[in-house]
Amino acid sequence: MKNREKVIGLVVASVILAIAVVAIVIGRSGGSDDIVGKPAEVVKQGEPATVTMETSEGTFKIDLDTEQNPITANNFASLTEKGFYDGLDFHRIVPGFVIQGGDPTGTGNGGPGYKVVEAPPADTKYEVGVVAMAKTGPEAPGTSGSQFFVVIGPQGQTLTPDYAVVGKVSEGMDVVQKIGKLDGAAQPPTIDKATLQKG
Repeated sequence: MKNREKVIGLVVASVILAIAVVAIVIGRSGGSDDIVGKPAEVVKQGEPATVTMETSEGTFKIDLDTEQNPITANNFASLTEKGFYDGLDFHRIVPGFVIQGGDPTGTGNGGPGYKVVEAPPADTKYEVGVVAMAKTGPEAPGTSGSQFFVVIGPQGQTLTPDYAVVGKVSEGMDVVQKIGKLDGAAQPPTIDKATLQKG
């Protein structure tokens, strides 16, 4: 009988310890922004798709790379269809490097509440006009939520192949470059509306 009570006691203690460990890990992971999830399938691999970004400074278009980066392109398309990007700021502008948006908090720490992972090939280059997903340093290569950046200058070509590629600006690069000159503006440039076109 005593042995049985000891076994039950050990099982209960193990369960409590497991719950405590899970709570600690979740707490350290930053909460809901680090949940690994799967967005709805909006575009299939190889399906032509473009996102039109209407901004406070004009309109530009991004051709999604659904062929080489289907997971990342689909995530971006899914967020666009949900209206996630509408009204968000370009919260980070580094002249000669990148413009960055897609953070609902505007702090550089926000996201959609999940992450997807699609590691880029080792030979990935971030030429001017390339659109890729931002991530924090400790995250695995190709991890992304909703924050994206557009390369606007030669500094972008120094990036290591750690950032999942969405696609490339196909129209309105002059608008992107205009946004790239607004670092420190009293009112940050905004994405008024993002629209997905397929086919």
